[in-house]
Amino acid sequence: MTFYISKIFWLVAQPLSLAFFLIVAGLLAGFLKWNRIRTLSSVLAALVLFLTLFTTTGAVLLQTLEDRIPRAALPEGGPACIITLGGGFEADVTTARGGYEMNQAGDRFVETLRLAREFPQARILISGGDGSLSGDFEGDAVIGSRFLAAFGIPETRLIREGGSRDTFENADYTQALLAENGLERCLLVTSAFHMPRSIGLFRKRGLEMLPWPTDFRTTGKASLSLDLTQPSVNSQLMTMAVREWIGLAFYSMAGRTSAFLPE
Repeated sequence: MTFYISKIFWLVAQPLSLAFFLIVAGLLAGFLKWNRIRTLSSVLAALVLFLTLFTTTGAVLLQTLEDRIPRAALPEGGPACIITLGGGFEADVTTARGGYEMNQAGDRFVETLRLAREFPQARILISGGDGSLSGDFEGDAVIGSRFLAAFGIPETRLIREGGSRDTFENADYTQALLAENGLERCLLVTSAFHMPRSIGLFRKRGLEMLPWPTDFRTTGKASLSLDLTQPSVNSQLMTMAVREWIGLAFYSMAGRTSAFLPE
């Protein structure tokens, strides 16, 4: 149930959706002659759109997350295992057409492939099922295994966790597989902005991971300013940042993560 509630909540809470609903609320308030509510809704919608499209607010918020947890020092002889969190493939396209069409987070799997070749002794656990509301698509555990196999990574090295639909379930379902295979202190590969929430959820289960952030979206030098040149990029960064910060806040208040603790 929590999974579905979070999906529906995010449909409303993401910045552009929020601006849309504020505009609708303003129009409805105007129709009912609730002038103060109409004005407030219109101002809030304009503010959300301005911050999202024409400032670097999203980049600054996302950069704060990306800079939070650096890459761990590799153990002598290399890691025994590598855990890669899903989210790097276009599941709907891949399900329809086959192959392994990557999205912006595809660097998670490119980096996993590089690590797999550099450390041929390491087991690779891919965690990710179908995170859609419909449940009609292939998960990243299936697609990612196909991707790695295409580049010569043998099936015997792979462990698939294909049941998880979000980061909370990634940590939950992975815990049992690690115990079953006698694996610990694995490299955890995910997007840099996603690492604080991921590490926190794994820690809460007593699983000490070696963070290996990848897929950076900011330069590390972003500062708050106007930016009228790339509204679509600003919007994407703001959307990702708001989603991660909301996720951190939600899981922290629910006592499910230690992500707000210092590394």
